[in-house]
Amino acid sequence: MKRTPFGAWPCSIARAVDLLGDWWTPLVLREAVFGVRRFEEFQRHLGIGRNVLAQRLNRLVDEGLMDRVPYQDRPLRHEYVLTTKGRDFFPVLAAIIAWGDTWLSDDSGAPVVLRHRTCGHETQAVVACAKCGDALRIEDMEALAGPGLPTDIADLAVASGRFRTRAAAGVPAAEGEPAAAAADSP
Repeated sequence: MKRTPFGAWPCSIARAVDLLGDWWTPLVLREAVFGVRRFEEFQRHLGIGRNVLAQRLNRLVDEGLMDRVPYQDRPLRHEYVLTTKGRDFFPVLAAIIAWGDTWLSDDSGAPVVLRHRTCGHETQAVVACAKCGDALRIEDMEALAGPGLPTDIADLAVASGRFRTRAAAGVPAAEGEPAAAAADSP
């Protein structure tokens, strides 16, 4: 079965899943977050085949989530180090950990506990509004057609009631925003 590529879809979730949606890539990133840097270490911790691991690491390097940095000249060997883009994936991993601990843990409890060094407390990810700090809950959200949504898709999403326009929500239009996103559809 041929895989459908989502990298060019006008959807941030689809684009992220295109890059990170296989079983191994988030686990490779998890290991990098927890300090693994060398190919053999990734392979040992994950039990992953060399060819699959090489493909995942190459993709993460190509997409700018990791850098391949030489640590030995003879023979040439590399470490894989998270870039800023790769480190920015940590909150996603932390949210997955929190969800998994809530819904998938057995009676023995969480397999990994995160401790916030700054305050010293054990913690878990909470997805919160960047403006007011309240936790984001599905019942408090609405989708607005944004400037990156093609006009034809925005028109359909607004007409079907899946999304609203910024104008309908009382939010000023963004610069370069498609016409359908800036005003209500007829």
